[in-house]
Amino acid sequence: MLSKKLRKFAFLVPACLGLVLMAGVRNHSDESASEVKWLATEGEVTVDKTDYDFGKILEDGGDVSVVYVITNNTKNTIVIQEAKPSCGCTVASFTKGPIEPGKTGKVTATYSPKGRPGPFNKTVTITTTGEPNPIRVSFRGTVE
Repeated sequence: MLSKKLRKFAFLVPACLGLVLMAGVRNHSDESASEVKWLATEGEVTVDKTDYDFGKILEDGGDVSVVYVITNNTKNTIVIQEAKPSCGCTVASFTKGPIEPGKTGKVTATYSPKGRPGPFNKTVTITTTGEPNPIRVSFRGTVE
């Protein structure tokens, strides 16, 4: 049977280790997409902007597009696996193939304003083989 001191030690070691591990976890849950500033730190995939405002656009003026530049700041080659729009009024295309360390890829979101008067706010969820994952970007405007 374990002594009281040994039992206390056996409990404290895992508890302290858990606290040390939790201290290293980053929390971005309270930041909105427009407030997030993706800093180019080693090991992260970054995006040049997280939100874009088209302002006022004409309903009969044709589709509008925004390009998000994805930078690979990791030491490994990454791939953009998917760029998924929040609705059917938006089409997303992205760089196919590998993005080497230090290089960039692009995600283009194209919005169709035809038959959609009024304000809009849309998102695109980008999935890569790097971190952070996923990356959510947004755009907004008003169709007149």
